[in-house]
Amino acid sequence: MKSLITTSKVLLIMLTIFSSAKGNVIARIVKSEGDVFMKRLGMSTYSEKVKTGAAITNGDAIKVGAESFAAIIYIDDRSVIKIKENSKFSFMDSKNTRTVDLVHGTLLNNIKSEGRKKAFRIQTPVSVASIKGTEFAAIVSQKGLEEFVCKEGNFEVLNMVSGQTVSVSAGQKAFSNATGDLVQAIASPKDYPTDPEIENELDDIENLINNEEINEPSEKQKTNNTPKLEQKSEDNSVEIEKNEQEPKQGLESEAEESLETKKSIEQIKPEPPPKPFSMGLGIGSATIDGILYNQIALRPEVYIKKVGIGLDLVLYVDNEGNIKTEQWDIDNDPGLLLDKILYIKYGRENDLLWAKYGSLESITFGYGGLLNNYSNMLEFPTVRKVGFITGINVGPVSSQFFLANFKDLSRGGTISGIRLDYTISENFPLSFGINYIVDGNMFSGLKDRDEDSFPDVFDDFPDSTNMWNDSDGDGIPDPHFSLDSSRWDIDADGDNVVDYLQNSVTLKATPFSLKNNSASTSGLSFDIGYPIFNSKAFNLKLYTEYNRLNYPGVINDDSTFIRTQRSGSGITIPGIRSLIFGVLNISLEYRIINGSYIPQFFDQAYDLNRVISSTVDGQTIIQTKDMAVFENYNDDLNSSGLYGSAGLDLLNLITFSASYSNMKSDTTELKSFTSYFNLNTENIPKISSAMAYYQRNNDDNPFDFENPTKNTIMGYRIGYELSKGVSLIWDFRQFYRDDGTGTLEAIQQTTIETSFNF
Repeated sequence: MKSLITTSKVLLIMLTIFSSAKGNVIARIVKSEGDVFMKRLGMSTYSEKVKTGAAITNGDAIKVGAESFAAIIYIDDRSVIKIKENSKFSFMDSKNTRTVDLVHGTLLNNIKSEGRKKAFRIQTPVSVASIKGTEFAAIVSQKGLEEFVCKEGNFEVLNMVSGQTVSVSAGQKAFSNATGDLVQAIASPKDYPTDPEIENELDDIENLINNEEINEPSEKQKTNNTPKLEQKSEDNSVEIEKNEQEPKQGLESEAEESLETKKSIEQIKPEPPPKPFSMGLGIGSATIDGILYNQIALRPEVYIKKVGIGLDLVLYVDNEGNIKTEQWDIDNDPGLLLDKILYIKYGRENDLLWAKYGSLESITFGYGGLLNNYSNMLEFPTVRKVGFITGINVGPVSSQFFLANFKDLSRGGTISGIRLDYTISENFPLSFGINYIVDGNMFSGLKDRDEDSFPDVFDDFPDSTNMWNDSDGDGIPDPHFSLDSSRWDIDADGDNVVDYLQNSVTLKATPFSLKNNSASTSGLSFDIGYPIFNSKAFNLKLYTEYNRLNYPGVINDDSTFIRTQRSGSGITIPGIRSLIFGVLNISLEYRIINGSYIPQFFDQAYDLNRVISSTVDGQTIIQTKDMAVFENYNDDLNSSGLYGSAGLDLLNLITFSASYSNMKSDTTELKSFTSYFNLNTENIPKISSAMAYYQRNNDDNPFDFENPTKNTIMGYRIGYELSKGVSLIWDFRQFYRDDGTGTLEAIQQTTIETSFNF
């Protein structure tokens, strides 16, 4: 079937070339904004910058970049096509057929029936839409999903893989993909992309076309009396052809094509353009530090060209009507202003320069051996972190740098990382990458608002500088230095027998102190990747990755925290990734580990398990992540095993991914499992969002759901639409910590709010 599709395309192109003169002008550019380039028939690159009024001849191709726009009008029947950002297509006219070959992107088509002498159709990688006269949108994502939305009239869509055909009328849409699926559905108004106005420009170009038709010169005169706009376009074309060999133009063109090839290999889905302004209003409840608060949240988002700003302005009110004022005490803590900024961002990840300040989500460097799907938002809103990430793309070279939390810098350090990536060329797309990740102080994430050295998570009196321990939870501090003895808790178990007269009292362990305690971790990795096969239906990439982690040893003055010097390395050889039909992502790795290396050390749950507490014989034991994993294993542990993951994106309706690894050695076996599910709710009545996730890494049995461990994290988010623009959102997450007595305690964070979007 694939060969049949390819053959049909070749025949169509040949028929087009031989049945129509190369120089025949079939359309003109009505409007051009941003990066719009044309590739003339016979040329190899998109090197001509498109200008308003430029002539389009049969066989030409157009590419519209990010945040750019163009529109064309056919000369004979005045049909108009508006081309939105990140689109690429070509013109193919034959004697009886007019075809637009859409590779990817979004076209808004207003096809006239009156005066049209040729059958019109949109051809995509796997579909053909045949039109008689209608207004519709054709959308082809770089993941292979094709969507056709009808605004007026009707048309037919043929899936060339399965041979299925559906008729699409006004208010309907059709989905098509490379597996042969062709589904018809009801379209909502928001399914039709934003339609830019071009009326003023359209009038000017139509006047030009009308004047050309009235003053049509003879064949002999055409060479000397070409209309100025057309002559200018042709002169530009000649000038570009002459300059194609200049080094600067050649490098820019090669860099652009190389970057585009790399993006298509990685299957990066273009983001839709954001709204210039939106406002979210949340009314509901949230659990903070184990206390339930009513919340009122105002979340404005503003976009000005490439700059986006999002704020999070929240008031928390307890059951007695008291406002939680600590988060607005800006006079005493100017750093609270940082908490009000949800994000500030510039550009997108495929731009020359892009950056984001505030919330960071799903950061992965390379193939994820060190940093995989990290987020600084996992404990939000209980813990508010402010990070920064930026990137630069210059031809075949790209780089990224991030800081997880500016607030941690004053506490000794934060998680930070840098990546450099280089791709040799488009013709030989071998890529090299290097990553360096460091956590300057793993204890810096333990907030201590009263600065008594006891982190809030352990401190029973987090707002008092001279009290920190309540061993039996009765609200009375247990014996401490500097406290009057009348305030001592002398009957901790409440049995009316003072503690010193009995031996059966079980007290909560003394909290851990940050004083003179710190620990760091650093990682370095190298990776090499090469796409051995790449097509629209199937691609396959082969890679290898070397990772190394170092955990410096620590012994503090009073020996309350002792960390053994450790290090380890891991190599993935080989690693294979594949995208099948734009729907199924599969990866498989064979891993070899030497020493104390933990794959994907900086993962989604890292902020939760970078420091782990437990209680042994009434004493609080603090361990960093590496100490907890290798507590019962030899530092010279060598293991090997398989890691596999699969992700399914079905017709942009359901997204599901899961991964599993099993590492074995002579003495132990460590397993990891993660999963994620998201439902596209655009076509599901009353449901505005639906997602869930589960992660349990480096465990004996990650599928023992009835007995969770400190490595377990799970959550979900459900939105129910009460009315248009108004949704009830239930956001829940759960993880586990030692409660100070040796018992594992489930930490649940629940937010219930009514969200208004207008």
